[in-house]
Amino acid sequence: MEPRGEKSGEADGVHVTPQLLKARSGEFALESILLLKLRGLGLVGLGCLGDCLGLEWLDLSGNALTQLGPLASLRQLAVLNVADNRLTSLEPLAACENLQRLNAAGNLLAGPAQLQCLAGLRGLERLRLRDPLARLSNPLCTSPCYWASVRELLPGLKVLDGERVSGRGSDFYQLCRDLDSSLSPDPGAPGPRPAEAQPWVEPGYWEAWPPRSSSILEEACRQFQDTLQECHDLDRQARDSLAQAARALSPAGAAATSFVF
Repeated sequence: MEPRGEKSGEADGVHVTPQLLKARSGEFALESILLLKLRGLGLVGLGCLGDCLGLEWLDLSGNALTQLGPLASLRQLAVLNVADNRLTSLEPLAACENLQRLNAAGNLLAGPAQLQCLAGLRGLERLRLRDPLARLSNPLCTSPCYWASVRELLPGLKVLDGERVSGRGSDFYQLCRDLDSSLSPDPGAPGPRPAEAQPWVEPGYWEAWPPRSSSILEEACRQFQDTLQECHDLDRQARDSLAQAARALSPAGAAATSFVF
């Protein structure tokens, strides 16, 4: 699913203000804000967000943003989530020199050219442009060479779309991608089509067998039922004995059996 359809215009949308930032963060000074969650507020403009110079973690997902201009002054920003907006460019992020993680799934990024601004971010290790679980993507993700082009443009990435592309564990993800490719051939490609998968056991293999009569089994079941009934009888007798003892030891019982001197 691509980003949500038409949202409210900027005239009717919400803009970031100092009052909003202070209310959401609990800080009195914008420069003191380190972590900020502005998710799903209907934001159409970032206003004075660029004044939060100490900001390190920022969530702007689920809004109606079309540009990120004020973020260019956030040099300390390390984690940014702008998923599910209407962004066509990430250019202001080129100045966020400490950015390490970026989630931009569910926007309108059309091609690798929109990612060129990230090439200078040496610390960028995790990038998400599509999220199958949340059904978010970008137009550029539909290209057959999407994966390869992003890897070539951003060789320092360790994780792309939640999958390891370098370092420990990347071989496993590469194997999974190779298997997916081999199991999903191009329908228009020449050559014989793969055989349709067949069950590996005969029909009825997993069905339960009908019970077989056995005199030994029947006798064991009868003895078990007799023993179980005996246990029930003993349990009932024990409860009756305990009830009698409780009545005898109760204050009323004690008074009835007490002696007068």
